[in-house]
Amino acid sequence: MAHPKTSPLRFILFAALLFLYCGSLQAQGKLSQKLPVDPNVKIGKLANGLTYYIRKNQRPEKKVELRLVVNAGSILEDDDQQGLAHFTEHMAFNGSRNFKKNDLVSFLQTIGVEFGADLNAYTSFDETVYILPIPTEKKENVEKGFQILEDWASTVAFEGSEIDKERGVVLEESRLGKGAQERMQKVYLPKLLEGSKYANRLPIGKDDILKTFKSDAIKRFYKDWYRPDLMAVVVVGDLDVTEAENYIKAHFTKLKNPTKQRPRTDIPVPGRKQSEAVVVTDKEATNHLIQIYYSTQKAPVETTVNDYRTSMVRSLFTRMLSQRLQELTQTANPPFIFGGSSQGGFVRGYEAYTSYAVLGKGGVEPAIAAVAQENERARKFGFTPAELDRTKKTMMKTMERAYNERDKTESETLTQEYIDNFLEKEPIPGIETEYTYYQEYLNGISLDEVNQYAAKTIPPAGASKLVVLTGPEKADFKLPSSDELLALTENASKAEVKPYEEKAIASSLMEKTPTPGTIISEKENKELGLTELSLSNHVKVILKPTDFKNDQVIFAGTRFGGQYLYPAEDRDNAEFASTVVTQMGVDQFSPTDLRKVLAGKNASVAPRIGTISESINGQSSAADVETLLQLTNLYFTKPRKDDELFQSFVAKQQAMYQNMAADPQFTFQDSVFHILYRNHAWSPRVPKVETFSRINEQRALEIYKERFGDATGFTFVLVGAFDIAKIKPLIATYLGSLPATGKTYTFKDVGLRPVKGPMTKEVKKGTEQKSLIRLFWNGEAPYSDSEQLKLQALIEVLNIKLIESLREELSGVYGGGMFGNLNKFPYNNYSIGASFPCGPENVDKLVKAAWAEIDKIKANGPTEADLNKVKETWKQQYEVNIKDNNFWARQIIQSIEYGSDATNVLSYEKRISALTVKDIKDTANKYLDAKNYVQVVLNPEK
Repeated sequence: MAHPKTSPLRFILFAALLFLYCGSLQAQGKLSQKLPVDPNVKIGKLANGLTYYIRKNQRPEKKVELRLVVNAGSILEDDDQQGLAHFTEHMAFNGSRNFKKNDLVSFLQTIGVEFGADLNAYTSFDETVYILPIPTEKKENVEKGFQILEDWASTVAFEGSEIDKERGVVLEESRLGKGAQERMQKVYLPKLLEGSKYANRLPIGKDDILKTFKSDAIKRFYKDWYRPDLMAVVVVGDLDVTEAENYIKAHFTKLKNPTKQRPRTDIPVPGRKQSEAVVVTDKEATNHLIQIYYSTQKAPVETTVNDYRTSMVRSLFTRMLSQRLQELTQTANPPFIFGGSSQGGFVRGYEAYTSYAVLGKGGVEPAIAAVAQENERARKFGFTPAELDRTKKTMMKTMERAYNERDKTESETLTQEYIDNFLEKEPIPGIETEYTYYQEYLNGISLDEVNQYAAKTIPPAGASKLVVLTGPEKADFKLPSSDELLALTENASKAEVKPYEEKAIASSLMEKTPTPGTIISEKENKELGLTELSLSNHVKVILKPTDFKNDQVIFAGTRFGGQYLYPAEDRDNAEFASTVVTQMGVDQFSPTDLRKVLAGKNASVAPRIGTISESINGQSSAADVETLLQLTNLYFTKPRKDDELFQSFVAKQQAMYQNMAADPQFTFQDSVFHILYRNHAWSPRVPKVETFSRINEQRALEIYKERFGDATGFTFVLVGAFDIAKIKPLIATYLGSLPATGKTYTFKDVGLRPVKGPMTKEVKKGTEQKSLIRLFWNGEAPYSDSEQLKLQALIEVLNIKLIESLREELSGVYGGGMFGNLNKFPYNNYSIGASFPCGPENVDKLVKAAWAEIDKIKANGPTEADLNKVKETWKQQYEVNIKDNNFWARQIIQSIEYGSDATNVLSYEKRISALTVKDIKDTANKYLDAKNYVQVVLNPEK
């Protein structure tokens, strides 16, 4: 029998289907592949089980970030050890085999590593991480860095006298956390973590144990859990990989695990069986907060490419729901001040769906209704194509920027990725691979897929939950009982909802391009790499193209003017004018509309009216400089009036501040301002509810237009990844077209001066046994850059001595220190302050000790060694800053405002090297006058 002829069309269709089928199999095969590990990082494991991660990275140059990661935290403490995981972290800085008490911190300061700012550590429920950045110019310093890690890992001394000294420091850290939030947390946390050990293992521990534990308890914790099989060493920076690996092997191979190991098991968090609500109040609480916690579940671990793709779906869902909730705050009577919902991490290995809202003036019911109904709307109807499209663009832009900066990523950022990989198995495929995944999969994620994820993820009405309401005892709305709160939540979830309605907006920022101005002159400063343009509208633009980042442009603009030009009765309008405008938007765009029209772009600007100047600051990616300049033009030419958004702003601010006076810190700061400035009309202040009632929308907008409606005298600065030839036409178009009259702008001195001392005041507020010491030295003094440098050096030297005395010797503080500046405007003056949180019983002792350190400097100057520590720290900071776009923008703006020589930035190292002990001694005697100071102390009411 003859075979029938095959139709050519049937053959083509068959071939096409076969191709699609094979392509589908290929795609499924790729999605099932295991996620790769970034080839740029070397991961190894020693025979004793210690894991290590090494990556060579030259951002910043001549510096390496070292981390010791211990997979042990407070959750592993025995009952008699509560707080000792954290205490162990403290003791690591208080003596080991190779570093005696204070030797460690002192050595690191000599090589430019600052305690607290650079050298640090933290302890959580599940881990302890030690942070150690080391300059790499000298090999012996790198060697010592690894020696420090080894000592932390294996030879912490735990000397009895040092334990006793450190008790005071840790108790002071514990004291800092005490207050309304801590008291309320103690009530609802056991319910939130019911059935789990986490409920009773807060890292700070229990004060009674911290005061009385025996040394064998902390040594037992260290012996049990500080062992190589629970540790990782992370090395990222300007160091050869082989060299780093050799250091790790030399220092950590010899570490041994205990013969009898306690098992490091995951701690379970049982799922919630039934719904419950709890209302917790405190008279010092400042805001009402609703939190809804649904039942916990095991968190998925990302191991395959498909898992990574699923994480994109989750991110799309989270972002879209977050934006919907944000939009609700842009109404005349917002249901809450801010809120959110997401599926996310709970404690290690577990996640939960949670919602929260900070309540507005309307109280509990509208907030719960809004959050619950937005959840239900997304669960039932999902999202719109426009929402998905915008969010995809935004996510892709974020990934593109990370990819573009892949060779300029800071070492510190990379270390965190490797820490998360060790502790929680977070994947580290590398930015190149992640960017490829985004290109391959993001656009292919369908709306139906995201909506199915929402329907599956958002718990339905009736799902088991814990509803927590916390806040002040007194308020202008009635608080429900626990039963009423739960009923409100359940009923809100059952309310009928309609699909989300998408509002149509313009597709571009500007309907019409402005008529360009002209560049009338161009001046080059080759020494600093600057090009200065003078525009036809009396505006100057300073350009500094750099290669510090591949995809970053920093923008700033400034001019004298400001709030002080207005009468005191206009203060509220002037002070909040720029904030009001940013809340209302520009041209036809509300803030929500701006976010939508800017989807897929990275550009932002914010105007500000200060006391003696007006300014504008922003940033963008390299590709979005035009958008950045368009936004700037609109903020100058088309601020938007929106009655509803203005009312929304006022309502939210009043709700935020209505109970703020209950907070002792708030009351204290308010009192400090009154004491220092004797109720001057322009005294610094903390806002009150009535402050926002006095803002007049029309007058605030008028003031804004007066400050920004004329660009005469503005100098704009752009620093970053751009080409001068390409950016000049954009500058002429968007900055050269700004309106300008040519008038002269300056500022006004309103006569605001702090009181003269000596003066000592006490403020009594609060129920906790917490005090706060504030010291101030103020006066008139001529400004100069060299004098500013001397004053900063004095403050840094004193901070070294105050840490040694008040913390290490007296065990009276956990943190605090001195700060200060010379100021040129509105008048030449100096302002120095000191702040020390402490126990009431230690106030007099600490004040006396602080003055003793000041008097030593005034009498003898600092030691050469301490001054050199400051110089070396500044040198290390400068080497990083000099390759930072933000730093350059600040320096250029400051040189404009202060009329100083911008080239001073190049002689910085020479100028700090020239500082002498005598300079610091003379500076201390000039400014720290024992006859002209103000001391204000916050003490508890009882």
